Amino acid sequence: MYEQIGRLKMELEWLKKKLPACNKWKRSQVEIGHADISIRRQCELLGLSRSSLHYQPREESVANLDLMRELDQLHLDRPWLGARKLAVLVSRHEQPVNRKRITRLMRKMGLECLFCRPKREKVSQEHRRHPNLVKGEIINRPCLVWSADITYIPMSKGFMYLAAVIDWYSRLVVSWQLSNSLDSLFCERMLEASLQQGQPKIYHTDQGAQFTSEGWIRRVESANIRVSMTHSGRYQENLFIERLWRSLKYEDIYPNGYSSVSDLECGIADYIRYYNEVRPHQALEYLTPRQVHESVGS
Repeated sequence: MYEQIGRLKMELEWLKKKLPACNKWKRSQVEIGHADISIRRQCELLGLSRSSLHYQPREESVANLDLMRELDQLHLDRPWLGARKLAVLVSRHEQPVNRKRITRLMRKMGLECLFCRPKREKVSQEHRRHPNLVKGEIINRPCLVWSADITYIPMSKGFMYLAAVIDWYSRLVVSWQLSNSLDSLFCERMLEASLQQGQPKIYHTDQGAQFTSEGWIRRVESANIRVSMTHSGRYQENLFIERLWRSLKYEDIYPNGYSSVSDLECGIADYIRYYNEVRPHQALEYLTPRQVHESVGS
């Protein structure tokens, strides 16, 4: 019996390591009023602190939301600026803002100063590093390289996160997904939706936690797609989707100032439809992404 108990404990520890790491997913699995397993025991099995079960993150103040919108626009225009210089720029025409506040808000927004980091940077051991496979790759047709990324979307009252997949050759937005948090699950839903449209040779992303998660990597590789990642802090290696973010924000998000998630979702859907089907692209000789995607074929 003791041998069986020991084996069960070992298997339980193994299972805990395989569970998604985000607490949001774990909280969603707790069954209130379960007939046989108490809430305390469910939390133990999921590796979840019981106190976090009812945790509600504090909403940002109106002043911070305004500041986050300004940071988003500054970062979009000058992604190489760090928290120190952003604090100086913001303080020129607002109340003085310290660097720590800027740093905290940038982390919440998922923004990072983009530059070539010194070699003394610590290498994360939490995920297997993947090379940049698109460097030097000849991309002469659709469905060779798809790129995924996440961006912060400001609203008049609050904010959301948007993830999207774009074809490097045709610039077609293959799929997209909105979320109110930076967990990996909404990116995995977007990944599944994109794979319904086809299978590229290479899936290219940055080294964010959403794209280095076990679930993302396992799903991409199970579809016989090669995983490619940018070097940390080099936004030029994912430039096409960065251009999509700029166009989306300046042509739709900033002018409209959406106040509800449903309006935002409808607005983004309309814009991406316009971006794919109507908007001429100079780099595509003024054709639309859809025209290029379908004329070459996949």
